[in-house]
Amino acid sequence: MPNASRVAVLWHPGVFGERTMSDMLQGTEAAARNLTIDLRLVEVKGVDEFDRAFAALAANRADALLVFPSTLFFNERKHVVDLASKQRLPSIFPAREFAELGGLMAYGASIGDLFRRSATYVDKILKGAKPADLPVEQPTKFEFVINLKTAKALDLTIPPSVLAIADEVIE
Repeated sequence: MPNASRVAVLWHPGVFGERTMSDMLQGTEAAARNLTIDLRLVEVKGVDEFDRAFAALAANRADALLVFPSTLFFNERKHVVDLASKQRLPSIFPAREFAELGGLMAYGASIGDLFRRSATYVDKILKGAKPADLPVEQPTKFEFVINLKTAKALDLTIPPSVLAIADEVIE
């Protein structure tokens, strides 16, 4: 969307540590400045705030939506995807599960891979390792998923160069 000038960010304050949230916000704001995009932060702290948040997106005439990672958003992913679709709002989400439900795009750590890797921690702990002695690991597998059906519904053409780098294209 080369003509997008207003991008909304749906975020859940306090869902992660202060440093993590600060880094996500600062990185997103820096990217928006570099792209001369007007960034609008819309916070949601509970399920009962989704309708208000999406009404704010409409009032601000957002051209697109970026959804930050959050267990609240993940647990309510169908609701979030449906609200974005209802507003015909091109959106990128933090996990493939959103794109599988009709979200336009998703980029983020593979949740399935994180679950598999956490099983190795459980195994080590059950074999006597102290949790405090185990190293903290960062995600190593990320996924980029594009939902072409949603792109067509939004009258968007995804360039072949973008489709070529996707891990999965849902048709």
